[in-house]
Amino acid sequence: MAEEATKAPKKSPDPKAGTGSTKGKAKGTPAGTTDPAPQARAGMPRLRAFYEGTVRAKLTKEFGLKNPHQVPRVTKIVLNVGMGDASKNPKQFEAVVEELALISGQRPVVTRAKKSIANFGLREGVPVGATVTLRGARMYEFLDRFVTLAVPRVRDFRGLPNKSFDGRGNYTTGIREQLIFPEIDYDKVEKIHGMDITVVTSAPRDDLAYALLRELGWPFRAEGQAA
Repeated sequence: MAEEATKAPKKSPDPKAGTGSTKGKAKGTPAGTTDPAPQARAGMPRLRAFYEGTVRAKLTKEFGLKNPHQVPRVTKIVLNVGMGDASKNPKQFEAVVEELALISGQRPVVTRAKKSIANFGLREGVPVGATVTLRGARMYEFLDRFVTLAVPRVRDFRGLPNKSFDGRGNYTTGIREQLIFPEIDYDKVEKIHGMDITVVTSAPRDDLAYALLRELGWPFRAEGQAA
């Protein structure tokens, strides 16, 4: 009984003690900071689940593929924005980089001139654009958002070209305005610009790549339809 009486009483928890807690934060991350860029959701993306559950079996039956490794798949998506006057308008170029980060969900890489060209006023090493390469979950999520949300916002949309393949199963198309992406805030746009979107697949032939993108919901233009 004497020992119990000599024990110090337990302190009641301070209601203000939890405000400065850093539990769950990564090392080196300042308190109160957040990542504004969109992150890939936990688990399998919806479009990848659709590919694994439906598209693979359909392509295998349609083309009579015997080896599962022959079934085409999307390996990466490359977004590229060119801006020749980036060195003269650094503020606009920074806005382009930030918009590309919002659209893709990851930080873009600044592309620079490889050599100087006097006729174009271009010097070696100056920024001329930005590019992003998407793989894995972010790739499928971007493809899903592009097909279901961005493309329907294009004015006078009649479908994407169906002859933009390179002969090795890769597809490239361009858009004229970044405003079609719902992540872009109209009031913060410094300059309207387009971008090139390249979908790289494992298909060795264009017909396999065409069938893959068609099954994933890519809105191809009808045969014989004018641009």
